Amino acid sequence: MRMFAQQTHLFKDRQHAGQELAEALLALADEHPLVLALPRGGVPVAFEVARQLKAQLDLVLVRKIGAPGNEELALGAVVDGAQPQWVVNQGLLRQLNPPESWFDEEMQRQLVELERRRRQYCGNRPAPAVAERCVIVVDDGIATGATVRAALKGLARAGARRLVLATPVGPREVIEALREEVDELVCLAMPEPFIGVGLHYADFGQTSDEEVIDLLQRAAEFVEATD
Repeated sequence: MRMFAQQTHLFKDRQHAGQELAEALLALADEHPLVLALPRGGVPVAFEVARQLKAQLDLVLVRKIGAPGNEELALGAVVDGAQPQWVVNQGLLRQLNPPESWFDEEMQRQLVELERRRRQYCGNRPAPAVAERCVIVVDDGIATGATVRAALKGLARAGARRLVLATPVGPREVIEALREEVDELVCLAMPEPFIGVGLHYADFGQTSDEEVIDLLQRAAEFVEATD
């Protein structure tokens, strides 16, 4: 497993970060990877990766499952896809022992929300199948790693042949822990001490829903034109 690291790195914006990340991923172009972005901020970064690798771009959507009466306490998460996957903290689930009816209802509620968000961003285009594919998961930066870890576990369960995590910046201890979840990890900067993702961008303005939709459409048109 390779790992790229630099002590310091400042990105002009997400486009610049994506261009530099793509350079570190060029060796994967021959595997015709599927690039999956964590919205919203990960999409402009992933767009540049997909463009340079001439790869398909899509989203990986994750919804946290909060405990009954305490939404901030995560029992697990659901990851969308052709076959949505659940990631559950079994120890916490046994400890709290919520009614089976609650869990089933919560599962359906989160699946409905995932479907709504996918329609919002992707229209009627279904989630791509990941089985037996090289999948590159891209975010604009990693802080705690909780969301991306859930996404990686879900994609692994869905049968991805090779799983790669790519991010411009993250804290060393979190990045080290995430290496166990993937076949390859590319991180351009692991500053110490790590304070926040946005501090490593000159422009870290919020990515809008409209920008996400536009970039996904542009990426789809590019792939169609090169087929």
